[in-house]
Amino acid sequence: MELIFATNNAHKISEVAATLDSRYHIVTLKECGITEDIPETHPTIEGNASQKSHYIYERTHRNCFADDTGLEVMALDGAPGVRSARYAGDRHDFDANNRLLLKNMEGKTDRRARFRTVISLILDGEEHLFEGVVEGRIIDHEVGTGGFGYDPMFVPDGYDRTFAEMTADEKNAISHRGRAVKKLAAYLQSIEK
Repeated sequence: MELIFATNNAHKISEVAATLDSRYHIVTLKECGITEDIPETHPTIEGNASQKSHYIYERTHRNCFADDTGLEVMALDGAPGVRSARYAGDRHDFDANNRLLLKNMEGKTDRRARFRTVISLILDGEEHLFEGVVEGRIIDHEVGTGGFGYDPMFVPDGYDRTFAEMTADEKNAISHRGRAVKKLAAYLQSIEK
């Protein structure tokens, strides 16, 4: 089965492809000839995921899915949340986002945070939503070189390493996106029977 993944983020494509089995062929936006930025104007993670998948479906009329992810920090009232990719501005600058988060966390004793991913799948014109959440905490400096985004500062509950210190397989096994993709895969397998 071919599924268009509504992202240009190579890290996300790798994570999803590693979680879905070989029965599913992930088609990139570039392969579909879609080069423009996809709008993300909703105030919620669910809304943005849905907006992106509908945008692709309306242009291609092919099965597709999109995700949106946010880091929700308790001491910051859920910020950066839906603005996670653009926390420090509209450039999607991971380093600037991380610096701003560390600055905003200075002096905070409550370090609890969670990553939340919502996937919107449009299959034969019908939308289905899948959510993955991983709880953890924000440490006070960056550690590790793997992953992307806030990974060097996020330690999932039950672990003593950041996502950036884990191998891709270790992270995918417990990550928010990995959990959402597993729900997506389980749904796709259930309808094939």
